[in-house]
Amino acid sequence: MSILSLAIPSKGRLKEKTEDWFREQGFPIRQIGGERGYQAEIDGLGQVDMRLLSAREIAQGLIDGTIHAGVTGEDLLQDLSPTGDAEFRIAERLGFGGADVIVAVPQAWLDVDTMSDLEAAGAAFRKAHHRRLRVATKYMRLTRRFFAAKSVGEYRLVESAGATEAAPATGSADVIVDITSTGATLRANGLKVLSDGVILKSEAVLAVSTRADWTGEARNSLSLLRSAAKILDEIY
Repeated sequence: MSILSLAIPSKGRLKEKTEDWFREQGFPIRQIGGERGYQAEIDGLGQVDMRLLSAREIAQGLIDGTIHAGVTGEDLLQDLSPTGDAEFRIAERLGFGGADVIVAVPQAWLDVDTMSDLEAAGAAFRKAHHRRLRVATKYMRLTRRFFAAKSVGEYRLVESAGATEAAPATGSADVIVDITSTGATLRANGLKVLSDGVILKSEAVLAVSTRADWTGEARNSLSLLRSAAKILDEIY
């Protein structure tokens, strides 16, 4: 019989806030092996395969179906999912880890304030420089979907490996898609968010995989997490 695999972030403030949330629900978590351990135990849910992973690993595991439920960022789920949201369902938004996925351009682009302005600027840029505008991001799928929805096609994606907000200043890109909480880092790098350029208002979420094997003990354990169990009942 399949037992519930439940994953939470392995470090940082996201881990602390997640542990606080589970404790408030009556399910305290204890890390095994000290602060550097990657296993844990949780009380009140029966036998559980409790995992401590990076937020990205959790999102990928939910999408692949190798994790039944977990806490991660909605931005990662939406970006890593090939379909948008068919592989997972959000059981609860947790109220912490908030950040917006945004489209930002140099502040010096006075005539570019909207996505339609960006498309027009891209066409003019291509005519003048014989290349498309380069958009640096770690959010490849989210960017493609959003730009398509806004009818923007005059661009080329550049996968960002470092500090995305620095890409225009270093000349490696012209536009960025990144996350921001306050906008301070963007402003410090001479960037502004387009008025209709908020792709996603993300936060930490408890999500359930639709691809996981929901037989045996896994479903019974999840039933004790009421919000997650309700989502599972809607799926099956």
